[in-house]
Amino acid sequence: MSPTASPSSPAPSLLHGRALVFAAIVLAAVNLRTAVTSVTPLLDVLGQTFGFGTTMTGVLGMLPTASFALFGVCTPLLARRLGLERTTLLAMSLALVGLLLRSSAVGMGSLLAGSVIALAGMGIGNVVVPPLVKRYFANKVGTMSTLYISALQLGTMLPALLAVPVANAAGWRVSLGMWALLALAATLPWLMLVRRTPRHDVITDSPDPGAQPHGRVSATSLGWGMTLMFGMTSLMTYSMFTWLPRIVVEAGASPAFGGVMVAMFSALGLLPSLVIPSLAVRMANPFPLVLIGFGAFVVAFAGLLLAPMKAPLLWACLLGLGPSTFPLALTLINLRTRTPTGSAALSGFMQGVGYSFSCLGPFLVGWLHDMSGSWTLPFGFLFCCALVMLCASWFACKPRKLEDLW
Repeated sequence: MSPTASPSSPAPSLLHGRALVFAAIVLAAVNLRTAVTSVTPLLDVLGQTFGFGTTMTGVLGMLPTASFALFGVCTPLLARRLGLERTTLLAMSLALVGLLLRSSAVGMGSLLAGSVIALAGMGIGNVVVPPLVKRYFANKVGTMSTLYISALQLGTMLPALLAVPVANAAGWRVSLGMWALLALAATLPWLMLVRRTPRHDVITDSPDPGAQPHGRVSATSLGWGMTLMFGMTSLMTYSMFTWLPRIVVEAGASPAFGGVMVAMFSALGLLPSLVIPSLAVRMANPFPLVLIGFGAFVVAFAGLLLAPMKAPLLWACLLGLGPSTFPLALTLINLRTRTPTGSAALSGFMQGVGYSFSCLGPFLVGWLHDMSGSWTLPFGFLFCCALVMLCASWFACKPRKLEDLW
């Protein structure tokens, strides 16, 4: 490496084919949620087909966040051994195999196995995409973050919208299996990139791993600030995905209207993904952006608790703006690190531990509601989570670099 080269800049040999890398990153991002949202609208159909009830439905509902947590923690080590490109190829290959296995399931065992394999690939992909942006597009972090997070949101919305219509027209196997074509499309460019990437420690752009700073993310306030900001955001978001329909139905709305609320909640989530990354890269300390998301969550929670049917669509819109800290956290992975090594370590810790918190959200909200017979305690819990997110974001947004804290 030349004396003027930045540690986070790709080696000259890797600068060729950036268009291919761009397409590969965007295609990978589109595949990071298809296994999640393609199956949830079909759980009733699958329950009738395979004969499972609410318990197994709950297990299938918890698999995504549990898988993202488990494989997110393991991914930095995997990336150090294989390199970012080979790890991403592995992620897309697992997604492809898992989606095909799930769509051809003949019993609960193969359905669960296919789901776990696909979600393992997507959990690995969650972690490696931010350091890939750092590695290849360090001077375009805001633009690339906007594009890949928007692609991720698109890959979240489309399967949910198409699952039932396609299942009605062609059967549930086609509805679940067609997303394997998208995983195949994402696998091909990574296969091409792996063939041209050297087998040395590609995550650091150096044959000597010791040339890069390293340490424990868990020993830094930045690491925990990022993790709690991301984890509390995910917890509140997944809790609302799970319980928003029941909240409005108990307030007098129809189940169909509950579905409309969730659809609006999901659709509005695309707006922060388009705006937040480009704003964050222009701000030394993007904490004011956190205040917007915090305020939206708090007003929406208060509205749903005190007057759920007075302005339900407004509450749904505010809920969609609340998770602004999700694209902010993904963007900060690269803004708060100097190297792809640091980016991968911070991404793995933030998403692995953060998704562990989000696993608990839907369960605790439901348990508090069943125990108290009202929504007061659940929303009290969610208010506390919003406060934790706000405090953690103060440490996450402070202008400093992870490597300087190691």
